[in-house]
Amino acid sequence: MSRTIHLSPPDVGPLEESYLIAALRSGWVAPVGPDLEAFEREVAARVGTGGAVAVSSGTAALHLGLLGVGVGPGDAVVVPTLTFVATANAVRYTGARPVFVDCDPRTGNVDVALLADLLHGLRADGERVAAVVPVDMFGSCVDYGALLPVCAEADVPVVEDAAEALGASHRGRPAGSFGRVGALSFNGNKIMTTSGGGMLVSDDAELLARARYLATQAREPVPHYEHRETGWNYRLSNLLAALGRAQLVRLDTMIARRRQLRDRYAKLFAPLPGVRLLGEEDTASNCWLTSIVVDPEQAGWQAAELGAHLAGLGIETRPVWKPMHLQPVFAGARSLLTGTAERLFAHGLTLPSGSALDESQVTRVLTAIDGFLTARTGVSPA
Repeated sequence: MSRTIHLSPPDVGPLEESYLIAALRSGWVAPVGPDLEAFEREVAARVGTGGAVAVSSGTAALHLGLLGVGVGPGDAVVVPTLTFVATANAVRYTGARPVFVDCDPRTGNVDVALLADLLHGLRADGERVAAVVPVDMFGSCVDYGALLPVCAEADVPVVEDAAEALGASHRGRPAGSFGRVGALSFNGNKIMTTSGGGMLVSDDAELLARARYLATQAREPVPHYEHRETGWNYRLSNLLAALGRAQLVRLDTMIARRRQLRDRYAKLFAPLPGVRLLGEEDTASNCWLTSIVVDPEQAGWQAAELGAHLAGLGIETRPVWKPMHLQPVFAGARSLLTGTAERLFAHGLTLPSGSALDESQVTRVLTAIDGFLTARTGVSPA
């Protein structure tokens, strides 16, 4: 039986092996070491920020970033409802409350006009809005040309959740560099991986120094162990940083491979009515995941039906994120909604997008999709 084709498997090989072996042989197996420091410098240079702090996950980066801009108990923090749960969980870690806002139907990114209305409403109600956390959905940057002035007018700092978007850009500026602080993820399914890990990136040296301090259990700089406040065990290990350095060398090649795959999906679905790629107009996306949106009345079939067909053939797919306002853990949270996120969840499907997929696997996926479409429409798009 054929092996399962996964959505976005890690793409690692001989270069990563060589970096890890070199790190092991150097003796720097404990958390901090030269690869960790070099990885921070290299990612900051790639993103175009003054510095970076490598941590154990993208969620940890978000948590520390929120603390860095002053988010605390009782505050309101605006979060897109269409996102992975980590964005909203990190708000809860600080004692603040996530307030959800709906998305743009073309991209899945935050609806900036709706965000402006929400900030106005929160301010009118006397709420302290401590941060806005835009999410660069599936590797496509938010329209920061529109969003940043809205947040500046409301005097609210931006913590950019660029967990999915390393290597993407907006108007020539790299993802992760738009807020007062940005958060990246190197989880196993991301565009590049350190197995698990994340990073804060910022031009604010004080914020980064504070994050580094809190990420090392808030240990005071004295010979013995002394702690004046609560910290966290959030630092990335030197070995995982070595893996990340090798991945960073290959990042552009991995993005190009994902873009080629997205282009082949676009070509396959282009002749069909009622089917579009989410964020298809964004040529500066890193193409982390390719998602289609299906209008069942026009297409004559449901996205979930294609997902079930592919699952039966050992091909993994996934619906677009289930909106946060529908999650039981956030029941009752304040939200400003248009129904767009719910429609994308109902009619969206994310397809295998990994740069590690070889040509035989890609052919298997495209053939399976073509077979489904031919059976449902009577015409082979291929």
